[in-house]
Parts: sequence; structure tokens; C-alpha cells
Amino acid sequence: MAIEVTTGHSGATYRVADIDLTRMGYGAMQLAGPGTFGPPRDRDGAIAVLRAAVELGITHIDTADFYGPHLTNEIIREALWPYPEQVHIVTKVGVRRDEHGGWPHTHTPAELREEVHDNLRRLGLETLDIVNLRFDEEADFGPGAIAEQYGALAELRQQGLIRHLGLSAVDAEQIAEARCRARRVRPESLQPRPVSRR
Repeated sequence: MAIEVTTGHSGATYRVADIDLTRMGYGAMQLAGPGTFGPPRDRDGAIAVLRAAVELGITHIDTADFYGPHLTNEIIREALWPYPEQVHIVTKVGVRRDEHGGWPHTHTPAELREEVHDNLRRLGLETLDIVNLRFDEEADFGPGAIAEQYGALAELRQQGLIRHLGLSAVDAEQIAEARCRARRVRPESLQPRPVSRR
């Protein structure tokens, strides 16, 4: 995937496929409570920060439905919906929060599909701009481990629920596996799809 970098009034931007992003985005992880768990101490303040980031020219928000859990995406929707056309949401799947605040993995195709639908519902979107499949860099999943998971997300992309797929916390071998799996997807499914926002 080619990345083109330009500089404008709001700083450097780069193009990922058919999406233009400011090089600096807003990481929404800290919008939840301490330890990224539970509600924020100041929900109104969190909403104000998101709105200020967009007003300053930030064009992408990095989030995940397991932040909070769920609360960060709900705050993003409350602050920014309906989303300005230039704002893009980048989210992650592959982890959930348990009742103790732990971060267990969710790597079955069924779990990943559920996470994508949870992100769509809480963010108020019909299509997610970018979904990153997250793996734990300290875990040993072995060769071929990423193919089934990436394939499940590629199917959701074919259905129009995801525009672009990415990877988070993976190694070079897993990147190669994902590229190999992506080549098996029908060419027409790789064409850019129009953004659908509720």
C-alpha cells in the first residue's frame, strides 16, 4: 500500500489507500477512567478535548471498543457524531476487558466479528475506515496463526463493513501471512468503498 506524504496548514498528512490522514492523530485510550477502565472523571472534559482536536485539524481518531470498555467509543460518538467528512476512525480488535480490568485475547473469528459489530454500533457507523487486528507481541502464536483471524476480517471488508485492514503489535512473519491472505481476496473486494455514516 503506497503512502504519500504532504504538508499543509495543519501539518504533515499522508494518504493510506484512499484516505488522507494528518500524521498526528488523537489517541482516545485515555478518555476512559484510570487504567483505561471505567468512566472518565470528567466526561464533559473528555468530550471537549475530542471536539478541540478536530477543530485543530486532526483528521483521525485512534480508538478501540475495549477501552473502558465501550465507554471511549460512546464518548467519541457523543462528541463528534455526525462525524465531519474529513474525520476518520481507526479502531482495533483482538482484545477485550474482563471484570478485573485484564486484557484477554479475542482471536476466534466469531469474537472478531462481534467486536467489529460492537465498534460499528457504539460509534454510530455503518462502515469502519480502518480496523487493526491486534496481537500480543509477547505471545507465541506460531506460524500461520494470523491467517484465520485476518481472513474473518477480510470477509467483513467484502461485506462493506470495513474499508481497510491493518495490523497492530505483530512481527514480520505475521505481516507476510496477512499479505498472503489478502492476495486470496477477490480483486473487486479490494476497491475503495464509499464511506457510509449514520
